[in-house]
Amino acid sequence: MDALRIEGNGPLTGNIKVSGSKNAALPLMASVLLTDQHVTFRNLPHLADITTMTKLLSGMGVEVVRDYDLGHATFNAAGLSTIEAPYDMVRRMRASILVLGPLLARHGRARVSLPGGCAIGTRPVDLHLKAMERLGAQIELKDGYVEASAPDGLQGGRIRFSTVSVGGTENALMAASLAKGTTIISNAAREPEIVDLASCLRAMGALIQGDGGDEITIEGVGQLGGAIHDVIPDRIEAGTFMLAAVGTRGKLMVEHARAEHLSTGNQTTQLAPAHTRFGQKRCGQTIP
Repeated sequence: MDALRIEGNGPLTGNIKVSGSKNAALPLMASVLLTDQHVTFRNLPHLADITTMTKLLSGMGVEVVRDYDLGHATFNAAGLSTIEAPYDMVRRMRASILVLGPLLARHGRARVSLPGGCAIGTRPVDLHLKAMERLGAQIELKDGYVEASAPDGLQGGRIRFSTVSVGGTENALMAASLAKGTTIISNAAREPEIVDLASCLRAMGALIQGDGGDEITIEGVGQLGGAIHDVIPDRIEAGTFMLAAVGTRGKLMVEHARAEHLSTGNQTTQLAPAHTRFGQKRCGQTIP
């Protein structure tokens, strides 16, 4: 589709609910590779990229039970059958590179295809690879694949990103959760999606401090357990609805959004009328 034609029909009014964040859900789904216990995500959006990640994980032997009506999905990677993420799956979605860190951390090996093209420009994965090397992984690029190994397990280390990378921070965060010793990630990404991932990992038993700032400290643990975690609402979707209300001089109740995620610097962005309603934060819960 080259263009959308929209015919205005007056102010937009009513209530609308914000769905779960795709950008938060994808690394969360990759994190299930860190444990052999059940991990359940609530408020999982029903989108093509989520389906692609589900197929990737299923193809690796992860058991997936999904309730589309409730937006819940439960994953179990106890029966993982391969440490390879093949090209025919990875080419569809760059976020597939996020399985690299969890596979290395729990299994000591990973073979992940280099991602395919991206419509918004080239985003190399070298920051991901350098982060894994800082944790002691041996990296080789061969036949279009990243072949990584850590025969003695990953070791805590200091990772400083030359450029802020959300995906790189997520991969490093997951890998460091099972690495031996302390890892410090400097110049880390500070987005809400990073905080959401760290919150889920803590619910699984990880020891993480500083997420939301530019330096994150992780104390590696021997293993992670299961968890139930609510995916944060999509801030881009929430902002879009709010702008639609402003642009049409409408009156919308935007539910399940979080005001603290709609900010520039330390100030909440005033994009919508004062009557916009935001949902309250819900934290991850450890499975008993």
